[in-house]
Order: sequence, then C-alpha cells, then structure tokens
Amino acid sequence: MPSNKSNHSFSKAKLIAMDIHVAGENALILYFAEQPTAEVSQQIQQMTELLGNHLGDILIDLTPSYASILVTFHPLQTDHLHVRKLIRHYQEQIALNTALGTTQPSSKSQVVLPVYYGDEVGPDLKRIAQSAGISTDEVIRIHTQQSYQVYAIGFAPGFAYLGEVDPVIAMPRLATPRKVVPKGAVAIADRQTAVYPAASPGGWNIIGLCPTQMFNPDQTPPMPCRVGDSITFKAIDKAEFLALGGEIPETAQIKTTASTSEEGNQ
Repeated sequence: MPSNKSNHSFSKAKLIAMDIHVAGENALILYFAEQPTAEVSQQIQQMTELLGNHLGDILIDLTPSYASILVTFHPLQTDHLHVRKLIRHYQEQIALNTALGTTQPSSKSQVVLPVYYGDEVGPDLKRIAQSAGISTDEVIRIHTQQSYQVYAIGFAPGFAYLGEVDPVIAMPRLATPRKVVPKGAVAIADRQTAVYPAASPGGWNIIGLCPTQMFNPDQTPPMPCRVGDSITFKAIDKAEFLALGGEIPETAQIKTTASTSEEGNQ
C-alpha cells in the first residue's frame, strides 16, 4: 500500500507539458514546447531514456528533436492507443520522481571538440568581430567559454544543433549560402552553433574548423554526441589541428560571403 508521503508527493507532482499526436500508421509524435530550452531538452532526454529502456521489442525507433520526440513502433505488435497509454504512464513517472526527488542522474555526456580558429579557416570571423565591436580573439573567447546543449540532430547525419550562442556573437544566416562548406566547419547562425559533419552547401557563418569526425556509420555510436549532451569548444593551433587529422580546404571552398539575412538555410 502506498505511503502517505507517496500519495502527498503524487498530489504535488507536476506533469511535464506534452501533447501526443498521430504521426503515421505506426508512429506518435510527442510535443513538449514550441521553443527549445535547457529544461525542455532535459525533459526530452528523460522521456527518451525511459521509452528506450522500457518499450522493448515493440519499439522501432526514437527520434528526439528540438522540442519533440517521434516514437515509431511495430504495428503488428501494438497500436497507437497502447503506446499512448505507456507514454502517459512514463509522463506520470517522471513527475512523481521529480516530486520525490528521486530523478535518476542524466546519462548525458560532456564532449570537448577542438577547433582551429582563424582567418585562414574562418572567413566570417572578422565580420562577426566587426559587427560586435570586439576583436577576433574576443569572439573566440566567447565561443569557447560556455557549454552548449545538443538540442537536435538533423539536416545531415551528424549535424548537431547546439545552443545557445552568446548574443554578442550571434549572427544571422548568410543571404546567399555557400555552394560548399568544408567538412568540419564550425559555424554560427543566430544563437545556434554547429560543426558541419561533411562538405555540403550551407549558409552559416564559419569561424573555424574542427578535426573531430562528427559522423561515422562504421562506428558505434556513429557520433561523438547525442541529443541532451553538453558540448564545449577548445581552441587549438594549426599544428595541433593537422596532428589530429584535420585538413585545410582550398581557399575557394570557404570563400568569404559578406551579406547576411534572417532567411533560413543550413
């Protein structure tokens, strides 16, 4: 029989805000908020871990994002109603654990990514400094002084959206995206920062290069980070960058583009 303490705590337990919608014949999507925050990201991580640990064989995949989780299940083993009930059960469990102070420590990792900053590899570094009225060294200091949360992984395999960038160095996306952004480019767009896992078109402001491989399908796990993890950047010099396997791309590949816009692109 539950104790009075448990009953009292449950009465005070506050359910995390979450809407559940059908997202296909064998999928549900859980919406936690309209905008990502550190608290929302923590809630998404808690729910992702609970579902991943307890749904067992009925689960096909979990896809956490900025403020949602896509739950894909085996349609021959269960249905929307049953999975929805399970999700609501774990929603209550999270609330009760929080009220009782028994929330399990997060399994998130602290990841440090080395970055070679400079004009040679960061064509937008000077422009960000000029816009903020500070030196390029100060831009680098600000970018490396804080911890960023992995809010989502998307656009391309291994592309982790990290936030939030200090507003002093936040910059809008380029009005005209580059045709090719080099692999490993460390860039800023508004109050987000990221590392391009592979060469691709892109409209973010490039400030440096990271030698760490952000996606390798032959490794387990294929990425050095996941949603909910904390990322910090560490400034390194050119020699260390090359020693870690980094490559300096051709100048034309990171040609400076001066115009910016609020229009969205990667």
